Amino acid sequence: MTVHRAPLTNHHADGTPCPPEHRHTVTGKPLRPDCPGRSYSQAVCTCGTWEFRGTGKGYVNDSRRRHLATHRAPAAAPGPLVRDVLPFSMR
Repeated sequence: MTVHRAPLTNHHADGTPCPPEHRHTVTGKPLRPDCPGRSYSQAVCTCGTWEFRGTGKGYVNDSRRRHLATHRAPAAAPGPLVRDVLPFSMR
């Protein structure tokens, strides 16, 4: 089974990526004088069929998590119990 990823990236208004070391307030205002601020966040899945972009970082992250959950395989059925496998009876 392939493990898919959808990294969350922040971008400036001109489309350039905003490095992770650029800190922002919750509204996207920069805490550094050399950063113009976060304009939008984006997540692109490695499956190649899903991409999400929005101004709210939390909303983009929630959408990313929901999408990645669709790639998880269903839980495998449990194997036989030890008592059902043992060749002898303990009576």
